[in-house]
Amino acid sequence: MSALTQSQFFNQLKKYYTFYTGGFIAFVIILAILEQVGVPNKVIGYIFLIATIGLYAGIGIMSKTADVAEYYVAGRRVPAVFNGMATGADWMSAASFIGMAGTLYLAGFDGLAFVMGWTGGYVLVALFLAPYLRKFGQFTIPDFLGARYGGNIPRLIGVVAAILASFVYVVAQIYGVGIITSRFVGIDVTVGVWLGLAGILVCSFLGGMRAVTWTQVAQYIILIVAYMIPVVWLSVIHTGNPIPQIAYGQALEKVSATEQELNDPTTVRGAAEVSARAAFKARQTELEGKIKTLDDAVAAGQGEAFLTAERTAAGNPEDFPADVDALKEKWKKAADAAKKSSGPVAPHASAFSGKGAEKKLLKDNPNATEAEIAAAQAEDEKASDIKRRNFLALVLCLMVGTASLPHILMRYYTTPSVREARKSVFWSLFFIFLLYFTAPALAVLAKYEVYHNLVGISFASLPAWVSNWAAVDPTLMKIADVNGDGLVQLAEITIGGDLIVLATPEIAGLPYVISGLVAAGGLAAALSTADGLLLTIANALSHDVYYKMLDPHASTVRRLTVAKVLLLVVAAIAAYTASLKPGNILFLVGAAFSLAASAFFPALVLGVFWKRANKLGAILGMLAGLGLCIYYMVITYDFFGGVDANQWWDIKPIAAGLFGIPAGFLGVIIGSLISPAPAQEVQELVDHVRYPNLEGSVGTQTA
Repeated sequence: MSALTQSQFFNQLKKYYTFYTGGFIAFVIILAILEQVGVPNKVIGYIFLIATIGLYAGIGIMSKTADVAEYYVAGRRVPAVFNGMATGADWMSAASFIGMAGTLYLAGFDGLAFVMGWTGGYVLVALFLAPYLRKFGQFTIPDFLGARYGGNIPRLIGVVAAILASFVYVVAQIYGVGIITSRFVGIDVTVGVWLGLAGILVCSFLGGMRAVTWTQVAQYIILIVAYMIPVVWLSVIHTGNPIPQIAYGQALEKVSATEQELNDPTTVRGAAEVSARAAFKARQTELEGKIKTLDDAVAAGQGEAFLTAERTAAGNPEDFPADVDALKEKWKKAADAAKKSSGPVAPHASAFSGKGAEKKLLKDNPNATEAEIAAAQAEDEKASDIKRRNFLALVLCLMVGTASLPHILMRYYTTPSVREARKSVFWSLFFIFLLYFTAPALAVLAKYEVYHNLVGISFASLPAWVSNWAAVDPTLMKIADVNGDGLVQLAEITIGGDLIVLATPEIAGLPYVISGLVAAGGLAAALSTADGLLLTIANALSHDVYYKMLDPHASTVRRLTVAKVLLLVVAAIAAYTASLKPGNILFLVGAAFSLAASAFFPALVLGVFWKRANKLGAILGMLAGLGLCIYYMVITYDFFGGVDANQWWDIKPIAAGLFGIPAGFLGVIIGSLISPAPAQEVQELVDHVRYPNLEGSVGTQTA
């Protein structure tokens, strides 16, 4: 391919991927025929899994390389359209493919913060970073930090930040792979995690960025086809319109009407919901009483005796918590879950402000005093203000994080020129928009299915998909008859956001081949992002630490060998962490954005647009931003033992970047002003990077 002109290379790629797309569609049609003639679902699931991973492996093997530029930046010859598709796949992580519609399903309007933040971030990429980093022309983001600010300390801090943000992100992707493989081939989630790791490594191990780029283009085609087909299908079934982005408003009206009915105790369905919520409230009260009794026993020195008595009464010593703290944590989680299920149905199309507390007060007590009404109004205003504040904070963190994630910014090093880098940002946003514009439609149509085909049926006739998903992970799917009426109420249904997209075909009764297709799409999304992230971590360690700092005279063979060994080590550590089921996928991804935004954005933007920014400023800015962001997450997220009382201005830990970003800017500015200006050659580098239309040579610095 190296002998081809850029135009010939582009035309050849179009031909290859056109045949590939047609072949994939034919493959799905063949599997649909096999399902109709009686081939078991599990066999179809295995075929999807083996065929797609085998395809990615084949591309990865064919793209193997021993050339440094090919391994790190795909030879800097990826056309804008294909780099946009690869970036779209790199971007369309398990959180986007699996979690986006689920978040909108659970949070309604509030979930749009993710759509706005993630898409808006590419505006920042186009305006502030992509063309300038491409003009700089090295291999990694720490490369830029090292050259712009001088010395190894800024580079090393950049490496640490890149590893931290990317590792948190990649753990979420590998966990997503485990969930998908567990459900569709019937293996344990932990085994699925390690199986997914193998799929990730075959894409990136031999060919680095070159292999990852061409597999990501293939993965984007699969994931967008997989995402669109079930949504279009549902839209046709429920609205008669094959364009779900336009048609789902009809379903939203019906969903809103159903929510009003479920919140009205004078209706039959509303009365049943009240009964279920009362049962959950009683459960909450019981558990809170147990927690208080436990605390009293511990204070009196009788904690172990209390634990022994509870274990004996439960009759299941092998499954009972091992100590008092574990028992209290178990009861606390159960009480929190009961509390969540005891409240009213949250409107799908919620807004920042409302009259929730006031309406409830007047409904329970029509003779409420003016003072009581005023207090209820104040409660409403405070709640809506907190919601608004968190919404805007999350949008900011996701936007800035998008413009700061190393695995995304690295993609713009792979284009042939600065102009192609700019065009590539446009294509990236277009390909991402296709999915994000569809996610709200999928969320509404899935909710319509649950409200009308699951709520109200008898427990004796629960569909098979409920037990199938409950077996994968009870936190994702659980239905319990808490009020004993034998019918499913909405309050009795626990559906995790990470399940909605994967389970929608089964919820809607679509053919199993569509479920397999969606699983293949989710797998493609998770694998593509994981490939980019693992490559970022391995490259940071091999190129920026080993080659740039430890052994500048290392041969090409040794550099690539170190990169591949580190890729294996990092991948294994990430897979082990993912097998521990560390937390909600969407939170892990959001945390990665806050971390990247706090550590990188101030130093990168000021490094491009402010000549006075210097080494001390970069060091202080990155340390202050990253340190404050981590500190806030540690004290507020319950995964680390934090409590809500530690929140500043009621900002949730996922938006910790709200504090880290300004701290980073202040650190860079203050540190730069109290120390000497950078050297003249550094200021000339800024001039060179700032004027990307003066092309110069492709890849100004290539070593």
